Amino acid sequence: MTTTMMRLRQHLASPIYTSAIARIGSRAHHHRLPIAPPQKLRTSTATQNKLLLLLIVLLVCFLFFLIPTVLLPPARTMSSSSSSASDAAAASAPFEKPRAVVKKLLAESQPEGQGATVRRSIGRHELRNLDPFLMLDEFSVSKPAGFPDHPHRGFETVTYMLEGAFTHQDFAGHKGTIRTGDVQWMTAGRGIVHSEMPAGDGVQKGLQLWINLSSKDKMIEPRYQELQSKDISRAEKDGVEVRIIAGEAFGVRSPVYTRTPTMYMDFTMRPGSELHQPVPEGWNAFVYIIDGEGVFGREKSAAVGAHHCLVLGPGDGLSVWNRSGAPLRFALVGGQPLGEPVVQHGPFVMNSRAEIQQAMEDYYYGKNGFERASQWTSSA
Repeated sequence: MTTTMMRLRQHLASPIYTSAIARIGSRAHHHRLPIAPPQKLRTSTATQNKLLLLLIVLLVCFLFFLIPTVLLPPARTMSSSSSSASDAAAASAPFEKPRAVVKKLLAESQPEGQGATVRRSIGRHELRNLDPFLMLDEFSVSKPAGFPDHPHRGFETVTYMLEGAFTHQDFAGHKGTIRTGDVQWMTAGRGIVHSEMPAGDGVQKGLQLWINLSSKDKMIEPRYQELQSKDISRAEKDGVEVRIIAGEAFGVRSPVYTRTPTMYMDFTMRPGSELHQPVPEGWNAFVYIIDGEGVFGREKSAAVGAHHCLVLGPGDGLSVWNRSGAPLRFALVGGQPLGEPVVQHGPFVMNSRAEIQQAMEDYYYGKNGFERASQWTSSA
């Protein structure tokens, strides 16, 4: 016998229901009708018995449906609450298509320039490029090492100083020093020859990113955008600080103009904080971890530490959690793919082998943008 039926019997056995049923039966028994033929009397008595039986059945049905409702509300409430919580969690999801980490690469040290050391991630054979990005180096340089006179054509270089200072000079007479937190965004275009050397004692650290130019922009005149640290856009929200080199975060936009649509941000997250940063759909994007460790992409993923480059899959945004006891610092970079052939030979990046051959000839013979190359030498 089910628990519900047992409860039903107990309710029907209570004084309230037994007395009510007794009264109904008593009234039916003592009820007197006017004098009528015996057949009519028997018919009336049968009808009353049917009504009594119907009343009892209705009473039983009423109690049968009432008891579970009164006695078992917690189960119904828990089910409803669970459903509501599930709906709320789904509604609060930050992105419809969150970006996951699809490739993880540890940037390993290698020699570069003259006595310098870099940690290269993009640009190695494991990750030749990530359209529109051609190379990413984390450099660590002390005098007298550095990057003496060398040419470029067909792309942009973005140098972001993490510590110390670097002096830049080129064959067009441009010269300047960028210090901790400063940015130099150089468009090499049709051709530039320059040097990049440490400006102070001790170790000078930074990131240099190469961004490809579309075929229509590869032969434009060189230009520079330089931002001092104090002029870089900043924002802070819920334990997350961001320096916006290019693009937009937390409703704040950088003034830097990018020929190839690009976002470049330096995030610092306090312990226990989380970040949900939109990234335009269709853009390629990656993370480079500068300090600390964090969880990227999916909440149940393993934490990843410094000097790792994380390539992000498709989606509309990146989620990050800092569950460690120390700050997490990383660069988030994204760009619109050009979808063009990439042919690279050292510091020249064009769309075909013929264009690369032409760039080498132009540099060697000092023409088509390299006219001043043979007569110039940097002070470095």
